[in-house]
Formats: sequence, structure tokens, C-alpha cells
Amino acid sequence: MKQFGIKRGGARQLAVAAGLWLATLAAPASAQFFDGSPVLRPPQIVPSAPAAPTPLSPGMSLAPPGVDAAPAPRGPMLQSLPPAANPGPGQSQTAPAVPAGQVALAVSARFGRDMPAIPGGLHWRVYASKPDQSGVFRLLKDEKGGAPVFALPPGQYIVHVGFGLANATKPVQLRAESVREVFELPAGGLRIEGRVGDVRIPQGQISFDIYQGSQFEPGNKRPLAQSVMTGDVLLLPEGTYHIASNYGDANSVVRSDIRVQTAKLTDATVTHRAAVIMLKLVNEPGGEALANTQWSVLTPGGDVIKESIGAFPRVILAEGEYRAIARNEDKTYERPFRVITGVDGQVEVLAR
Repeated sequence: MKQFGIKRGGARQLAVAAGLWLATLAAPASAQFFDGSPVLRPPQIVPSAPAAPTPLSPGMSLAPPGVDAAPAPRGPMLQSLPPAANPGPGQSQTAPAVPAGQVALAVSARFGRDMPAIPGGLHWRVYASKPDQSGVFRLLKDEKGGAPVFALPPGQYIVHVGFGLANATKPVQLRAESVREVFELPAGGLRIEGRVGDVRIPQGQISFDIYQGSQFEPGNKRPLAQSVMTGDVLLLPEGTYHIASNYGDANSVVRSDIRVQTAKLTDATVTHRAAVIMLKLVNEPGGEALANTQWSVLTPGGDVIKESIGAFPRVILAEGEYRAIARNEDKTYERPFRVITGVDGQVEVLAR
């Protein structure tokens, strides 16, 4: 059975990287656990394909044109986004000089209509509005920052902005006068930790894979992010996701649904019913462990859960009944044992 908890913090703010702000938020972070009831799909990331640019509608999220889908990012890549310097009072970003015959395009992004501008960590790309002969939209400009200013000849372009796993795209028309475009990223932060009972699972023993949509929706899903570690903050488009929590490398896996809300940091706690077990093959109770032992941990029905070699193998197992089988010097020994949530210990198998 899956266990899932949410910590709600009043005035919790989206802390995607050191120096990021949103101090004006006063609403508490919130999340919702779905248990088979209807859920709302998160904004879908549309695969790149040559197509005429269309206006960006609320909740729409597009991949940059002409760019193939990248592999699902791993946790260490998402621990923090690049910190950005927030201009102090009286300071402003200096706009570059615009050459003759070109037009200035100033861009910025925010999480919603009444939200402040995002000062940094954004990745901007400007593409030609039509694909070339090979069907690829040509990349014209590429810049990272909070509010860059592009100098471009008059014409129509496609502008894409990415922030974490959230992104938005819209067409922009440049004529004779400077243009200022504000992009809205309906996204929020997600930070996860795991527990066994009231005990927090240590860093490095647990990781999380994030999938789009509810776990109850049919079909095979590709993870959006893999091997996310405790304390990592992911920026995700607003919507429903499900978390696969992997405690150890055996069978302690918990799946939970979570709702990410715009401009809020959601702290999720996944509770595992498991324990850490050490296996020993001994000649007598309390004796020294025999080296060069091959181990298999099986369910009562004979399904192999974990295999290892060594004198003191350590395995994290979900609560339940098991059989430990030890092979040493062409002899096989076994013992049934039971795992109780939170009760770590050792299982001795007698070489008799």
C-alpha cells in the first residue's frame, strides 16, 4: 500500500535557486493526493514539428521548434537553477544599442498576471518563423538571463523561454518600433523527501522519478525527471504528476500523485513501509559471517527480489515475508524471515 503525505507551510515561497525571490507570495504551498478520482492533466509539452506559429493560450506549453526531445534529466542536474542577480533599487538592465535597420525586442517572464518578473535562470531562444528546406526552424538568438533585449530585423519570429522543466513559446511580430513581450510560465516548485514512520530517510538512500499525469491513467509514460534526490527543487508546469519513490534498490517502491500549483513550492513526503536488513551466514548463532557467500532474497512464492555476494550484504526490503537463500562452498542454506516497517536488523542463516 502506498503512503503519501504533504507538508503545508504558510507563506512557503518558490525557492528554485539561491537568490530567487517571490517574497510577495503569502498563500500557503499546497498539494493534493488523488486516489482514483478524476484528475486534471498537466499542460502537455507538444513535440517539436514544423508548424505555423500560433498564439500562446493559457496553460499551453510548447517545446522549442526544431529541437528533438532530450532525455529525461537526472536529479543532480536539477538541484538548483542558475542564481541570478536581482537589480537593486535604482538599478536597471542596460539595453544594447540597436543597429540601424533593426528593432529592439525586450522579453521577460513571470509566473502569472499579478506576479513579479522572474529575475534569472531563464533560457531564451529566438527562431525564424518558418522552417527551412529541411523542415527545421533556424535558431537566430540564444541567451540566458532574466530580461534580455534582442536586436532583430523587422519581421515575424518565434520566441521560446525555458525555466527548469517549464517552458512557453509565442510568435512575435516586429515592425518599426521597439517591442516588449512578457511571457507567463504557469509553473510551481516540487521538493520531495522520504520517511519510514517518523524517521527521515538519509540523503543518497532514496531517489524519485517524476512522471506527467496520474499513475491511474493508462499507457506507458516516459519520466520527465529521473533520480531526483532529497532536497532537489524541480520547476514544473502547473498540473498533476506522479512520483515513483525508490528506497534502496530492491522492492521498496511507492507511487503517489501530486498536484503542482503555479508560483508555489510544494513539499511532498513519501512514506515507505520498509526496513534495512543485513544478512549473515554463520556456523552458529552470533558467529562470524562466512565470506564468499552468494545470496538470494525471495518472496514466499519464489520471486527473486534481490541477489548479492558477500559476508554482510545489506538490503532494503518492503514490509512482508521472505526467504533468504545462502550458497557457500557448493552447499545451500535457507531461512524464512519477516520484515517489519522501521525495524532494522540482521538475519542469520545457519550453515547446517
